[in-house]
Amino acid sequence: MEDLTTLDRKALLQQGYADNPYDAQRSTGKSDVEMVAAEKKKQTVAEQVMTDHLSRAVISDPEQNVTTGKQESACILPVSNITPLRLRKRTLHETKIRTHSTLTENMLSNKVQFDGRIISRTNVLPFIQKNIYSHQRGRRKGKQYQLGDFYVGANLTFLNSDHLRLPESIKENTLLILRITNIDHIALDSLRTDFVEHEDDINRQEANDRLVFKAIQDELKEQLHKRGVRILTGLGKHFQQMDQEGNGLLDKADFKQALKVFHLEVSEKNFESSWLILNDSGNGKVDYGEFKRAVIGEMNEYRKSFVRKAFMKLDFNKTGSVPITDIRKCYCAKKHPQVISGHFTEEQIKSSFLETLKDACNNSDEVSYGEFEDYYEGLSIGIVNDEDFVNILRTPWGI
Repeated sequence: MEDLTTLDRKALLQQGYADNPYDAQRSTGKSDVEMVAAEKKKQTVAEQVMTDHLSRAVISDPEQNVTTGKQESACILPVSNITPLRLRKRTLHETKIRTHSTLTENMLSNKVQFDGRIISRTNVLPFIQKNIYSHQRGRRKGKQYQLGDFYVGANLTFLNSDHLRLPESIKENTLLILRITNIDHIALDSLRTDFVEHEDDINRQEANDRLVFKAIQDELKEQLHKRGVRILTGLGKHFQQMDQEGNGLLDKADFKQALKVFHLEVSEKNFESSWLILNDSGNGKVDYGEFKRAVIGEMNEYRKSFVRKAFMKLDFNKTGSVPITDIRKCYCAKKHPQVISGHFTEEQIKSSFLETLKDACNNSDEVSYGEFEDYYEGLSIGIVNDEDFVNILRTPWGI
């Protein structure tokens, strides 16, 4: 601990919550309620989407406007002022037309549902146009997505110019990247029995790419183990300051300089190998978020789900940033082991947290979600067990 800064030591106090297991009974009860609510919401959305799709397919079918004499006589009542079927407002449950479209209830139910989040510096809901599904970066650029591309933690890339309904704030970037956070494994496994995917050269190249990044992450793991918060949050601020154009892209020299400034030692061979993989467009620029995730690694989606829960509890106005004053009100240090033992007061633990969190922010009066996640990303590096990390969020935030 001798070579740690005061900031490092204060940040490490947060790891103390991992030594004080969260109330299992309370946690289980709350988790059950959340799971039921989430499942109910997902089912409602799925049913509405299916109804909407089927309604469009049936109502837009050309047969709806073709009425034979037999149909006309069958559908028009003896009263003369009844509007003919072809002129009435039609809904899914009233129509008698059997559409020839492949978009049937059976087809729609034979799909894989998954949750995703946007990997972007914007806060919007995207609308992806149907039937334009292919990789837009990496080894598989231009190839259609396959079942093997869908798993928790996978990125789906879309070319913004192909999807005209995207908000303007997203169109500023070339790509929209969606991260899969949850997936219906039962449906996915059932589909895999019908589709056989063979290993190819691209599979092997992607496996080698992952080995390159793992080698770098292993190199840096020990260097980040106790200094994760300071370095992760510092890198985030450093990259933003270097990004003069505001497009999130930096060149090779910028990344080398950043590693040097933060004393992160990566071998020249591994750096060059990683650069060749990341700079797949060949334009000499790489998104610094992608670079950071590749060479340092990131929390798994289970951990990130709790980071999002904590921030959503704070960000009740859904603005993407939270005033420090609100964080001070919500943060509870009562159950910190050092407080329970009497070594620190609640105010000391709270102040140490706020001091290290504010150091991560460009604006000392408020915290954005990206800065909040960077803070906990730094803590996550030094914690092996998922539940230990989750306790660090559950206990002070009451989630």
